Amino acid sequence: MITPNPTLQIIPNNTINLHKKELILEIDLNGKMKFEHLMNTIYNQFGICHRVLSANVEYVNGNSFGSVQLYINVTSEDYQQLEFYLNKNKLLSTTVEYNCRKYF
Repeated sequence: MITPNPTLQIIPNNTINLHKKELILEIDLNGKMKFEHLMNTIYNQFGICHRVLSANVEYVNGNSFGSVQLYINVTSEDYQQLEFYLNKNKLLSTTVEYNCRKYF
């Protein structure tokens, strides 16, 4: 006989179906933060999985300079937190909404 577990929590439907956007985020590295530290922060602190589309990074005295383009799939709240973090650390970024055509 299977008995229900009273400690399990029921997640409301509105949190499961959050609308996510596919974005391409371009970040200009200006020596304020290491490239590896930035990628680690985006994944570990914000929980945002990303793909590096292109990266042109040069290292001078341990500092990262250049630009990187990331593909991210995030909710608007997660993106706002990431944007605030990038602005706080004076990392210039631009965002383009990614629309993929699907052929049937």
